Amino acid sequence: MGQVDPAFWNGRRVLVTGHTGFKGSWATLWLSAMGAEVTGISLPPDTWPSLYELAGVEEACDSRTVDVRDWDELQSEIAVIQPEIVLHLAAQALVRQSYLDPLTTFGTNVMGTANVIEAARSEPGVKAILVVTTDKVYETAEVARPFTEGDPLGGHDPYSASKAAAEIVVASYRRSFLGERLPLMTVRSGNVIGGGDFAADRLVPDIWRAARGGEPLVLRYPQATRPWQHVLDCLAGTFLYVQSVLGGRSVPMALNFGPDAGAAGEATVADLTAAMQAAVGATEGWVQEQGDFPREMGRRLLDSGRARDALGWRDRYDTAEAIGLTAEWYRAMDAGEDMRAVTCAQIAAYA
Repeated sequence: MGQVDPAFWNGRRVLVTGHTGFKGSWATLWLSAMGAEVTGISLPPDTWPSLYELAGVEEACDSRTVDVRDWDELQSEIAVIQPEIVLHLAAQALVRQSYLDPLTTFGTNVMGTANVIEAARSEPGVKAILVVTTDKVYETAEVARPFTEGDPLGGHDPYSASKAAAEIVVASYRRSFLGERLPLMTVRSGNVIGGGDFAADRLVPDIWRAARGGEPLVLRYPQATRPWQHVLDCLAGTFLYVQSVLGGRSVPMALNFGPDAGAAGEATVADLTAAMQAAVGATEGWVQEQGDFPREMGRRLLDSGRARDALGWRDRYDTAEAIGLTAEWYRAMDAGEDMRAVTCAQIAAYA
């Protein structure tokens, strides 16, 4: 199995966009723990609480407030930072919000991605650019099998469409400007869970909020099946991808990172809810949301065979273990523990 190599990252200048978000905060802390010189550019956290503030992520990087839609400021900052590796995680990542504010969603996810690539490709020290998208880049027709990287891209809602468009932007830059000179990859991951996610309309934060407030949990699609994955497994794949590419291995330029098909990767929303409620000590149960809300696919799974074959990567945690670690994090927060220490301890245990 491929391993994340701290020696590879030690001393590397790594730019993480979206470092104030859930996944970006975990990435920044892990990279810093491996000795990377991390610079983060992002807007301020958009939730309270936030993992960024609870875990003191600002202390682990050179943090800069930059909107990826602002070309002039972004270009100027990247010229000063002079990164070797760019991990582009900044995004408007919520489906419902994309319906409420489609222009911001398209501006951030499409033009923001183009801006980051354009600014980075002009810097001679940049050796690799990796763009994080989503499993929702695949056309939303119901299929009876997990999606593979060769399936058509598309998207019904503005979020999915914007991420599919970002994939097209990446492919265009690769073919038009970069070729083999500068690796430009995309990572397509599924429903990532872990401690410190407080976003609206995401299942785990909704479970935590309902439990803490003593309110009933409301679910939109309780029987929907999703590829649940712990954030550390997803990031391990991302880091290993960069290591492999810069190590000279021939690997595809777009890879799925999701759990294996089968019991560990096919939990329904209702199943994960019951397990998470039990793990955090909440009253089990939920109510079905009524009214009109955006349509979502009933079953969405990823085929990660290419990542396993090309990188030797696979999830270390199954769904039950991912839920347990996630619940452990929220219980520690509710108990008033040092969340920088708790988060870093989970990273160290994984690494």
